[in-house]
Amino acid sequence: MYIINESDVSKDISKLDTAWSGPDSFILVPEHGRFNREWVENTINNVPPKLIYNHFGLITSGSTGQPKLVLGSKERSEKLVEVIHNSQNNEPVTETILTLPLSYCYAFVNQWLWSRVKKRRLITCEGFARPDKLKEALSITKNGMLCLVGAQIPLFSHYFGDNISFPGVIRLNFAGGRFPQEKMEQIKKCFPNAQIYNNYGCTEAMPRLTIRRLEESEDASNIGKPILGVKMKAGSTEEILFRSPYRAVAFYDKGSFRLLGDDEWVSSGDIGEQNANGYWYIKGRSNEVFKRYGEKISLSMLQKTVLEHWHGEAEFYREKDASGEEGHVLVLSPGASEGQIRQILLAFRHNYPRTHWPSRIESTNTLPLLSNGKVDKSSLNVIEYKKIHWRQNI
Repeated sequence: MYIINESDVSKDISKLDTAWSGPDSFILVPEHGRFNREWVENTINNVPPKLIYNHFGLITSGSTGQPKLVLGSKERSEKLVEVIHNSQNNEPVTETILTLPLSYCYAFVNQWLWSRVKKRRLITCEGFARPDKLKEALSITKNGMLCLVGAQIPLFSHYFGDNISFPGVIRLNFAGGRFPQEKMEQIKKCFPNAQIYNNYGCTEAMPRLTIRRLEESEDASNIGKPILGVKMKAGSTEEILFRSPYRAVAFYDKGSFRLLGDDEWVSSGDIGEQNANGYWYIKGRSNEVFKRYGEKISLSMLQKTVLEHWHGEAEFYREKDASGEEGHVLVLSPGASEGQIRQILLAFRHNYPRTHWPSRIESTNTLPLLSNGKVDKSSLNVIEYKKIHWRQNI
């Protein structure tokens, strides 16, 4: 097993093709991450002998903030590509444009590996790091596929204005966070010919568990039905568990490897439930559902309420209140007026008891993002130049 640096792949994508074709396993190391080289080298030294060939590794921090190596099978992932391709009716797509780092499992499988397996063109234009190149690629594509996270949608208006349209994008995928249902008017205007999909999964799933086409629901929390071969259930604490023939084969964290059995139920890290029609609904990450003064709080549900009355970005971070009780703070972006704050407070008052209200409402010009485009929730509490609009006293 050996290391491939994402920075080297960015300069020469053929290095990734060579690594995939070869028998040795490899780890794709992100250009940016909360880990050091020593951790990666120590991880490689502990790889079980049965995994040193025909596998690949991706590094994630997930919801813990601590590095975690997830090892997948090349063969399994190629089979998953076929399932995703058919589920999204991707046969008409001739190329895919990268806006996310390839060390992110979503982009790695849904775009790079898909382009390799299906022999389609992969356009590496550095994403929003080079908005001029991205705009050019999106403008000239004829049958393109784009994979985004919801937090990237405001960047299109920021860099390209509100009136631009990219009719050559015919498939638009979202994953890696809450589906941006409230922004569909803007999204459809920007991508008028795209079939739009809500994709759900995790790195441990490598990465896909469910797929939902936009037209199947108007509820952002509806993540669709399991893809072919995947089984899901809710555990005793409502945490979503899954079995998948495509999922990872081993994890490395907390200083040791753990091999996964074929019959083992793996945690997705999310709380959710299935309805009578077979659709799954997300209530939030397991660390975003908690009790406050005896009341069960779901930050995902609170976020949904806020976004019904606020057209910018809205995220929460947790902190204890003055009495030591678990609490949460709402951060809005961009800056909000006092009238907008009153509308949000009225929405809380009409829908929830006071225990569900945030400890504070803050705003900032822009939310911090990770290299994979997701909001960096671990940094929300240390943003400089935040404005505090309102505080709660219980």
